Amino acid sequence: MRAWSTVDVPRLPGSPPPLRLHDTASGGVRPTAPGATARMYVCGITPYDATHLGHAATYLAFDLIHRLWLDAGHDVHYVQNVTDIDDPLLERADRDSEDWIVLGMRETALFREDMAALRILPPRDFIGAVEAIDEIAELVGKLLAGGAAYRADDARFPDVYHDHTATRDFGYVSRYSEARMLEVFPERGGDPDRPGKRHPLDALLWRMARDGEPSWASDLGEGRPGWHVECAAIALNRLGDQYDVQGGGSDLAFPHHEFGSAHAEALTGAHPLARHYCHAGMIGLDGEKMSKSKGNLVFVSRLRGDRVDPMAIRLALLSGHWRTDRSWTAELLTEGQARLHRWREAAAAPTGPDVEDTIDRVRTHLADDLDTAGALAAIDAWADDVLAHRGGTGWTADGPTRLADAADALLGVVLRT
Repeated sequence: MRAWSTVDVPRLPGSPPPLRLHDTASGGVRPTAPGATARMYVCGITPYDATHLGHAATYLAFDLIHRLWLDAGHDVHYVQNVTDIDDPLLERADRDSEDWIVLGMRETALFREDMAALRILPPRDFIGAVEAIDEIAELVGKLLAGGAAYRADDARFPDVYHDHTATRDFGYVSRYSEARMLEVFPERGGDPDRPGKRHPLDALLWRMARDGEPSWASDLGEGRPGWHVECAAIALNRLGDQYDVQGGGSDLAFPHHEFGSAHAEALTGAHPLARHYCHAGMIGLDGEKMSKSKGNLVFVSRLRGDRVDPMAIRLALLSGHWRTDRSWTAELLTEGQARLHRWREAAAAPTGPDVEDTIDRVRTHLADDLDTAGALAAIDAWADDVLAHRGGTGWTADGPTRLADAADALLGVVLRT
C-alpha cells in the first residue's frame, strides 16, 4: 500500500539528550535505547470514516518520536498498518449501502492527505491487512501447530482463537486485572460470550467464512483474520522479534496491544515484543468524549476545508501533553493560530538572538517524555524577544533561519512558506 509523500527534515548542529518515554508496561518514564536503526510500529486506522483530531493527536505524538530519533542520528524504520478488513468497516459499508472496498480505499486516501497536510513523516512500510492476508494466515497456522491456538467448539464455524494463557506474563502490557479485562473486552472488539471458546478472554485469530462476508482461501480454511493478529504478523515480518516502540491510542493498550504482543511472543518466545509501549491520550470536544456515536468528531479534512492552516492545528494539539486526555475547543485553535502567526513573524525578521540556547531547551523538553508545552514555551520566549526588541547586541542574520529549521526538524512546524 502506498504511503504519503515524505518531506525534507533539516539537520541541526549539536547533539540532543537521549529520548525518555513513558512505558505503559512498566508504568514509568524510561530512556529509549535504539541501535543504529530505531524501530517503531504504530497501529493505523480502520478506514470507515475520516481522520479526526484523536487520530491526528496520536500520529503527531509518534511523529515527534520519529523526528527526535532522526535528530539523534538514527535511521528510523517505522511501520504502520491499515485495518482495511474488519467488522466496523463492513458494518459502515452495509449501513451506507456501499462497497466496503471502495469505502476503505476512499477513507485511506483521505487519511494520507490529512497526514501529508499535517507534515507527519510517513512510515517506511504502510501495510493493509488485505495485502498481508497470507502472512497473517501463516502466523495463525504456526500458533495452531504450536498449541497456542485452538479451534472453537463449533461444527459450523470452527473459528481459530488464541489461548491467552499460552504466554507468560499475559496482562503485562496494560497491567489490567482480569476483572478489568473482562469489563472492557466487549467494548473494544472482543467476544467474551462467544460459544465454543475455552475462556472469555481468548481472542479471535481467524474467522471462518460466513455468508455475505468477504473471505480468503488459506490452509486454515476460507475466512478472514482477527484484528490483533494482523498487527502481530505485519510487525514481526518487518521489524523482527523485538523492536523499540509499539504505539497507539490509550484505548489500544488492552485488548489490542496486549493480544498482539501475546500472539507474537507465543510464536517467537521473545519477551517483551516492544521495549516501550507508548499510548497517547484521548481528545474530547468542549469537555465531552469525542466519539462517532455522539456525532461530535472534529475532522482534520473539515478544518482544512475551512482553510485552517494545518500548522495551527499541529500547534494546538502540541500545546497539551501527549499522554493526557484533553479537550479540543475553539479557543485552543485560536491560540494555535495566534502562536503560528507570532512565530512566523519572528522567523521573518532580518535578525534575531542567537538560538543555540533555545534549541537546547526545545531538545531537552522534548527528550523528557515529549514535553511539548515546555518546547513551545521556549520558542515563544525567543519569538517574543524578537518581536519586542527588533534588534539587539549579539543578534545575527542567521538566527531566524536557524530557529525556523529547529521548529521544522523537531516539531514539524513550517515557519517559512
